Amino acid sequence: MTGHTGHTGHTGHTGYRVGDVVEVLGAEEILATLDENGELDGMPFMPEMLRFCGQRLTVAKVAHKLCDTIERTGLRHLPDAVHLTGSRCDGSAHGGCQTACLLYWKTAWLQKADGPAGDAPRPPARRAVDVEVLTERTRGEPFPDGSPRYACQATEILRAAPGRLPLKDLRQFTWDVRSGNNTVAETVRGVLIALFDKYQSLSVRVLPSRLRLRGGRPWGFLRGRVTGPTPVAELGLKPGELVRIRSKREIELTLNERLQNRGMGFEDGLTGFCGRTARVAGRVERCIDETTGRMLEMKTPSVVLEDIVCPGTHSLNCPRGHLPFWREIWLERVDQTSQTRE
Repeated sequence: MTGHTGHTGHTGHTGYRVGDVVEVLGAEEILATLDENGELDGMPFMPEMLRFCGQRLTVAKVAHKLCDTIERTGLRHLPDAVHLTGSRCDGSAHGGCQTACLLYWKTAWLQKADGPAGDAPRPPARRAVDVEVLTERTRGEPFPDGSPRYACQATEILRAAPGRLPLKDLRQFTWDVRSGNNTVAETVRGVLIALFDKYQSLSVRVLPSRLRLRGGRPWGFLRGRVTGPTPVAELGLKPGELVRIRSKREIELTLNERLQNRGMGFEDGLTGFCGRTARVAGRVERCIDETTGRMLEMKTPSVVLEDIVCPGTHSLNCPRGHLPFWREIWLERVDQTSQTRE
């Protein structure tokens, strides 16, 4: 591994747009761009990414910015990276983590392709690819209790994206539109929501409660209504089952003042999914805490839903594309027989 920068500088331009077909380079070529830590510009290339080598995929989003889920500092700027359609981490090298993060691909690991998406024939590697360092870097120093400390793109993202991207940096909105990440209307909506939320936050600090708009709550106006322990429901949902996301009011009755149910938050941006039907994609039993690298075991049932992805509307259209976790109490089964008749 030689350490290779191969980036275009700290701008939002990657040379790619949403919908472009790219070919992921071979493992040997990618490893040649990495430093001794298995990283490029602070971004780890993980073992879970090897299965995509040689494939042709489409650009889902240009990953020029991301929301900071570790220090909660707002948006960060990430140069020279994209998200590719269908490339989510399966957690196989990270203790079976089920977060299914959308992987980050540095542009140095890709090349533009002329053909359609799908497998692309590549010549055999000239030598065996040594991926030992990639596996080694999935673990850090164990916790004092002996539990493994995991490292992945999500836990290390602030090193790859150290620069803040404040609302006043108007370049990001040009990048959003030029890259195809968002339309002009979507960009304007995201800015208006951000400005409204800033006003609401300021009003909580300086205005008496009687003068605050909707209690100073951010857009979406979620209000947790449980003062004691939050309720729980176990539906035993299985992949493929059809469910309906409960109404905003019903979900509020399961949340405390911190908008949490049994420690899991329900974000304002998810209220737009209330009332929608979706199929269960899978159950979530374990996930890595991005802040600490500790594997968390779910004590309360949660699931992920097909085609339900964080819209990013409440974080200036962050393209990170997290799969929200849904408590079963936020869902209800749909009678698929009556659904078929309809």
